[in-house]
Amino acid sequence: MFYGGTGCFHRRKVIYGVPPPDTVKHEMKGSPSYKELQAKFGSSKELIESSRNIISGDLLARPTVDLSSRVEMAKQVGDCNYEAGTCWGQEIGWVYGSMTEDILTGLRIHAAGWESALLDTEPPAFLGCAPTGGPASLTQFKRWATGLLEILISQNSPILGTIFRRLQLRQCLAYLIVEAWPVRAPFELCYALLGPFCLLTNQSFLPTASDEGFRIPAALFLTYHIYHLMEYKECGLSVRAWWNNHRMQRITSASAWLLAFLTVILKTLGLSETVFEVTRKESSTSSDGGAGTDEADPGLFTFDSAPVFIPVTVLSMLNIVALAVAAWRAVVGAAAGVHGGPGIGEFVCCGWIVLCFWPFVRGLVSRGKYGIPWSVRVKAGLIVAAFVHICTRN
Repeated sequence: MFYGGTGCFHRRKVIYGVPPPDTVKHEMKGSPSYKELQAKFGSSKELIESSRNIISGDLLARPTVDLSSRVEMAKQVGDCNYEAGTCWGQEIGWVYGSMTEDILTGLRIHAAGWESALLDTEPPAFLGCAPTGGPASLTQFKRWATGLLEILISQNSPILGTIFRRLQLRQCLAYLIVEAWPVRAPFELCYALLGPFCLLTNQSFLPTASDEGFRIPAALFLTYHIYHLMEYKECGLSVRAWWNNHRMQRITSASAWLLAFLTVILKTLGLSETVFEVTRKESSTSSDGGAGTDEADPGLFTFDSAPVFIPVTVLSMLNIVALAVAAWRAVVGAAAGVHGGPGIGEFVCCGWIVLCFWPFVRGLVSRGKYGIPWSVRVKAGLIVAAFVHICTRN
């Protein structure tokens, strides 16, 4: 198990940086001194005493207190400047240094040797809210992917935690599955551009339908999607749920993950800094409890002028243009008796991308919040024109 930020309880001694009982460090007898605790937890006497009891395991030593008398102490500890000069954010509490502090905190806990336990209740014990619509959801995915990639290439990488600390191999693999999200973006972008490039340049990268080798990519394509569809059906989910999640993964990879990858690369090169982008929770009802007339339809994709929408808009327009050019070329070539060029595989690749990006295709002809803003369309159109010019200049 690994901690992903939702539906999790942490023991206080774990949050306080106490190692597991089987480590040598924990076997030291006696509790830390007052000065040691003050350097770690700050100047609050009440917090120091409470942390001393937690660390030493002397839970019965805590007296019963009146919570109302602790208001001033809570204000002191909750002050933004309280943690200055302490170990908060480094050795204790939430770990700073990443936009996904939950993953980083869980990674620190597991790297110290602690183990997690899964409690699966029926009904579920935790139900949360997530951003709806395009702008909020893609912004949140970009923030997550940025933080995950920052962890992957930092000294807190799960690979280093497995080699030099106590992170188990299976835990390392679990963290890598999530933290490798943005690394997939440039590769998926290349595959998304390969189809239209071949259609525009009248080339092919797949065997033709008459070749026996065509069965291999066709079998891989069908097997992959049928297998995932069967997984959804076994979990009691519908075909529509599978299709929505599949195309959202393609959209997220080509937009949020791609921008997160570029953001971290620029930060690593010292050319920019990452910025925490706040996302708001959107409600489907109005404040008076009735249906809101100005709220977005949850079944439709919404857009704004954020840069995160440009890559997918480019790919949508580019694949439509490539399909149109290749179809016209095929018709003219068939009439003239000219054969060759791209085959059915390249057409299927471009058509599949158009289907996956259908919310953006629909956004190109829609208006309002359901339509792609003209600023995004113009920028995407210029990029598409440049790509088409490069492909057809010879």
